[in-house]
Amino acid sequence: MQNKLVGTFALLLAAFMANAQAVKLAPVFADAEKQTQLMLKSIDEAKGNKPELVAPRTLENGQLKLVPARDWTSGFFAGELWMLYEFTHKSEWKSKAEAFTAQLEKEKFNGGTHDMGFKIYCSYGTGYNITKDAAYKEVIIQSAKTLSTRFNPVVGCIRSWDHHKEQWGYPVIIDNMMNLELLFAATRLTGDSSFYRIAVSHANTTMKNHFRADYSSYHVVDYDTLTGKVVKRQTHQGYADESAWARGQAWALYGYTMCYRETKNVAYLQQAEHVAAFILHHPNLPADKIPYWDFNAPEIPNEPRDVSAAGVIASGLLELSKYSKNKKEYLSVANTILQNLTKSYRSPIGENKGFILLHSTGSKPAKSEVDVPLNYGDYYYLEALLRQNKK
Repeated sequence: MQNKLVGTFALLLAAFMANAQAVKLAPVFADAEKQTQLMLKSIDEAKGNKPELVAPRTLENGQLKLVPARDWTSGFFAGELWMLYEFTHKSEWKSKAEAFTAQLEKEKFNGGTHDMGFKIYCSYGTGYNITKDAAYKEVIIQSAKTLSTRFNPVVGCIRSWDHHKEQWGYPVIIDNMMNLELLFAATRLTGDSSFYRIAVSHANTTMKNHFRADYSSYHVVDYDTLTGKVVKRQTHQGYADESAWARGQAWALYGYTMCYRETKNVAYLQQAEHVAAFILHHPNLPADKIPYWDFNAPEIPNEPRDVSAAGVIASGLLELSKYSKNKKEYLSVANTILQNLTKSYRSPIGENKGFILLHSTGSKPAKSEVDVPLNYGDYYYLEALLRQNKK
């Protein structure tokens, strides 16, 4: 009896400690509103007479960089606006979210990219989940149809990049796991299981070919379209082909957690748990749990962090905690990440053109977007905060 009481007390204490670390959302979202108001002004100033530029992506030499709808990051800012509306219920954020979302609609027919989930589901999908707008539903469905045209049944995956054809024949990147959520949503919205089957095939093939024995992930796997066999494995945005690029590990964690939610296939749950174990127990994960841009970067601890990877990891862990026996650990680490992002990685109010977080890394090997704010860092930070509030 005494042992049972001790065990119960320990569980209650652990739960209390995890909850005690949760970020207080009201002041953080109040700050996010102030920054986003500044961002809206910054967008107007930077846009000039270029209507094709629809969303902020990062800062270049201190100046706001805007991108067109075709850019893979174009949907994140609209998603942030939807999340501000979800938390505050203020009509001003809804109207802004609708306006920035509408600028992306033409992408539903863009079959030249695999990034349909990032562009459409993070904008239209986030908006639809809040409003149930029938017009948004139709954009989601058409986008899933377009994305499906990139699926090759011999390979079993959706093609990622069309560029650098001299380097890759049929490249599939770990990031592509994130676009499967759009396909699962389309099956729910239409009853057409073809989207579901493509998503499952992609997840299964990626699980088979993208991961090393320690459950770290390669960035790119190139396939032979005649045989479906792997040609080569690389880590294009990481330190080396055999290194663990931080955001790639984050995409894997988040992606397989989402796949478990949508399918209840325990293999996906186990894969997400394995990836989480690799990340959380890695000797090069800093004490504050904000990863360096690559777990094997040679100059650690004097390497840039990747706050965007931290936000994706926190959001993924919060969802994974709902399904896994490792709930206590996942909640504790997610809370720690969010506490530290909030305390030490946010922009001062009124600075950085309105970005919320600093210190993300896009592609260090390309010397691109190193130690700068990135819109997807802000997006997954807000998403994780909302998930923390709902857990």
